[in-house]
Amino acid sequence: MSAVIFDLDDTLVDQVTASGAAVVAWAATVGVTDPGVPARWAAVSERHYARYQRREVTFSGQRRERVRDFLAADLTDAEADELFAGYLERYEAGWTIFDDAIPALRRVRAAGLTAAVLTNGDEGQQRRKMDRLGLTSEVDLMVASSALPAGKPDPRAYRHVLDLLGLAPEAALMVGDSLDRDVRGALAVGLPAVLLDRFGAHPGTDVRRISTLDELTFSERRRVGSGP
Repeated sequence: MSAVIFDLDDTLVDQVTASGAAVVAWAATVGVTDPGVPARWAAVSERHYARYQRREVTFSGQRRERVRDFLAADLTDAEADELFAGYLERYEAGWTIFDDAIPALRRVRAAGLTAAVLTNGDEGQQRRKMDRLGLTSEVDLMVASSALPAGKPDPRAYRHVLDLLGLAPEAALMVGDSLDRDVRGALAVGLPAVLLDRFGAHPGTDVRRISTLDELTFSERRRVGSGP
């Protein structure tokens, strides 16, 4: 093994908590306060973000559609943008990393392996996130799907990062929290993968599963490009 490729959101960064707190606070400003707010926003976000990953809508477009869908409102682009900005400010203020994230990245590099990130996010936002949370200096490569024809689980996403690393699929390991996007999609192109199941959502799955990054194991080997 020569590299470990990590997902970013909900693998290294606690995106769910940030999003849930942000939407509760934001929704209250527009009069929506029922207990189902976080779950509805998560479902709406999943649906429209998946459309963006398939390039059926733009990045800005999926944000607008999330607001329209959540509020069941016929909004202009400008109105939707203004409303989403209220959520976004709260969401970005809530970014935090998991306690096991940086130790895992450092173990990878200490083993002589390349630490990479493959994220289904907008490159500008994800780089800001990594900079703010101290992750940028802990990884050797970050690839965001906004720079690709499609995001995970499209095979081109995994192949692109492997090409940048100069590796065959079997020489790397993908680690992430999504069974479909991070694990099954990777396995389909021959890239070994580990499911990070922090909350026990997939107890019966047939793939390799860990509950924390502290449990992640890999073989030590010299990093690609290093001397003899």
